[in-house]
Amino acid sequence: MSDVMHDDTEKIESMMKYFVVLLLVLLAGVSQARAQWISDPEYEVHAQRGIASVYNLEFDKAETEFQWLTAKYPSHPSGKFFLAMVDWSRIVLDIDNESFDERFIAKLDDVIDMCDEMLDKNEDDVAALFFKGGALGFRGRLYAHRGSWMKAANDGRRALPIVQRAYKIAPDNYDILLGIGIYNYYAEVIPEQYPVVKPLMIFFPSGNRTKGIAQLIQAGLHAKYAGPEANYFLLQLYYSYEKDFAKGIEIGRALMDRYPKNVMMHRYLGRCSISLSRWSDTRDVFREILDRCAKGWIGYGENCEREAFYYLGVSEMNLALHTEALQHLFQCDQLCRRLDSKKESGFMALANLKIGMIYDMQMRRDDAVGQYHKVLKMKKYENSYDLAERYLAAPCVKP
Repeated sequence: MSDVMHDDTEKIESMMKYFVVLLLVLLAGVSQARAQWISDPEYEVHAQRGIASVYNLEFDKAETEFQWLTAKYPSHPSGKFFLAMVDWSRIVLDIDNESFDERFIAKLDDVIDMCDEMLDKNEDDVAALFFKGGALGFRGRLYAHRGSWMKAANDGRRALPIVQRAYKIAPDNYDILLGIGIYNYYAEVIPEQYPVVKPLMIFFPSGNRTKGIAQLIQAGLHAKYAGPEANYFLLQLYYSYEKDFAKGIEIGRALMDRYPKNVMMHRYLGRCSISLSRWSDTRDVFREILDRCAKGWIGYGENCEREAFYYLGVSEMNLALHTEALQHLFQCDQLCRRLDSKKESGFMALANLKIGMIYDMQMRRDDAVGQYHKVLKMKKYENSYDLAERYLAAPCVKP
């Protein structure tokens, strides 16, 4: 069993989400060709500073920059769109918190209304097409996260022709390549991961995994605005699907150099390290994450803290630092009992399993047996039951 945890989401829910989001990630990507129709250099400075602040989770700074854009160019949708993206970043940091949903959707609705007015005057207004497609895409992504599949699918249906028209107008734009690359990649990968989706794909353009990665790499290298997002998508897919953890670490370190306060990039860097069994490196990353949790850095909340405790425990177990490992796994278990109010997470099952394994390695057989029985009473995660039963039959002697 891998020492790396994955989101403990029901497979059918994941399949539905990815199928609906398949179009929506493409739609969200088109919005990245942001300011190219405004030639004011001052606009460019504020836009770039705002974007950097969003990725560094400095939301107040980002809002200040984007409010300047809105005041300077009240008839252009970019400022309002960017302000909505600040709320989107807040939502993604704590996806179960719905307090920003209403405000986020209202901002996107304003963008869509503004773009519709522009398109009434010129149906080929590229800026209006891009920002309307992006607004529909992100609104649909939120609906998908909230399980509102009909609303999400409807936004995808409405936005697809917008995206197609925009891409025809500007096919060589590297910022647009973000959305196209994401679509090409997931349109092939998602049906492979969830075969039930395959019959539905006849209604959508075919994908190309290799081409999608190549397009994301090009966007990461050359896009004026979408480079960070393209690289972040590469980091995620190298970790989750390609299992190329060395490339993930390379990209993760480069992103952390630019955006050192971004918790999601930080966590992916640690996950890639543990996937390569780089125990000392993993320990360093998650000790830093845990320190930021203690200091209350934005985004470094209890879910992040739990993950850090777990991976620290696993790393220390493999480094034969059993006392430290047990301490961190106990702390992970304590957090699970507070956070897992609706259902037991994989963290709870695996933390307790690892505790039992360490007890065995410490020759504390009775304690180990108690842990394995505890695991068998919890919700099954991957092969947690198989391992608990194996170690009940014979003690664990190594990690």
